[in-house]
Amino acid sequence: MYKIAVMGDYDSIYGFASLGLTTFPVERGTPEEEASKVLRNLVESDYGVIYITEELAGRIGREISRYSGSIMPAIIQIPGVRGNTGAGIRNVKKSVEQAVGSDILFSGS
Repeated sequence: MYKIAVMGDYDSIYGFASLGLTTFPVERGTPEEEASKVLRNLVESDYGVIYITEELAGRIGREISRYSGSIMPAIIQIPGVRGNTGAGIRNVKKSVEQAVGSDILFSGS
């Protein structure tokens, strides 16, 4: 059975522990290589879904892109306590467009 992880700054992710998800705090000042190593360890430890704050994902984008062609794990960006950058919804929109071949938010007006 695959596990679910949540990565990001402590203030943004601590509430996910109450839902039974495993949290991995990576604070804003953490060097990129160290944060990337946390993600690699999660991938190697059979985490099937990894939620990551948009701010952290922006800092370790190169590491995340290594897994973009893989079915597992699903790396999903979520807003942090500092707000929503819109990156998470853009990535979901892009993935759906690739899957169905159409812009899902196009109104046609």
